[in-house]
Amino acid sequence: MKGILLVNPGSPKNLEDKSIKEYLREFLSDDLVIDYPKWIQQVLVNWIIVPNRYKKTQEAYSKIWTEEGSPLINNTIELGHHLAEESSLQVETAMRYQEPSIDEGLKSLINKGCSSIQVIPLYPHYAISSSLTTKNKVIEAAKDLNEKVDVNFVEPFYNNPEYIDSLCSLIKEYRKEDSDLLLFSYHGIPIRHLRKANPNKKHNYQLCKKSECISKEFCYRHQVYETSRLCAEKLNIPKDQWKVSFQSRIGPGWLKPFTDKELNILPGKGIKRVDVISPSFIVDNLETLEEINIEGRQDFLAAGGEEFNYIPCLNSSKDWVEALNKISKR
Repeated sequence: MKGILLVNPGSPKNLEDKSIKEYLREFLSDDLVIDYPKWIQQVLVNWIIVPNRYKKTQEAYSKIWTEEGSPLINNTIELGHHLAEESSLQVETAMRYQEPSIDEGLKSLINKGCSSIQVIPLYPHYAISSSLTTKNKVIEAAKDLNEKVDVNFVEPFYNNPEYIDSLCSLIKEYRKEDSDLLLFSYHGIPIRHLRKANPNKKHNYQLCKKSECISKEFCYRHQVYETSRLCAEKLNIPKDQWKVSFQSRIGPGWLKPFTDKELNILPGKGIKRVDVISPSFIVDNLETLEEINIEGRQDFLAAGGEEFNYIPCLNSSKDWVEALNKISKR
């Protein structure tokens, strides 16, 4: 019997100091997230980032936390329930960091009689800090279980027609008719990760926004621009009415332009009404609900913007559940 495992990054178990710190330490200690020599990484994580950042992270989570807990976890579980109904398969959800764990998800599917597991990392675009680390963790967990089970992975689906169609349906439903600009805001990554993601350890930064990108299979920057272009073309949005930016940066050397900077300068360029969508996130979470819909909104309006319209993630929309079911079969 076949089963499906949906995997997202994860979040703290609760809002207590201990939980926030544990999550940050586990996440930031991943060698594919902060990819410095281990001793430098651990000094940064344990002596600089976590002690100085956890309160701010805690405050941000407190703005979007619900009675049921983490929006990311709950939205992913809900998506799993809908996918199970659509596919008539066993579906479990797991987080790369913290709980519910990948180990637990695999064990549950195996205990339910699944001998073949299709793993769907919920990252449309390839990056070593999301796609690769998740794949490595699943392979490690499956090996440790020492069970006879066939584990396969759904590859990044940034240009998949069903994914693009779902995004376009979402944009059409929520976009304002008098909008000046549609801003595609993607999770940022360090520029050096573009090179490290390529098996040849080379990267032509000048070409990755274009179709000529020679490492498009591994190029996060190319893939996010391709998603945006495909959506804009399908929706007949002129080139001067859409833009790509990157959010959630930590430190220097990350992909530009930065979303927060753009939201501060757009009103000065005559962009008074903006729609914002974050296609790299499948379900709403801290980065969308707090960073974009709260902080981003405040920045844009304070800078002179007149209307900020946040377009939610795909979450468990009917179109997307049907699309994800088709994607899971490829």
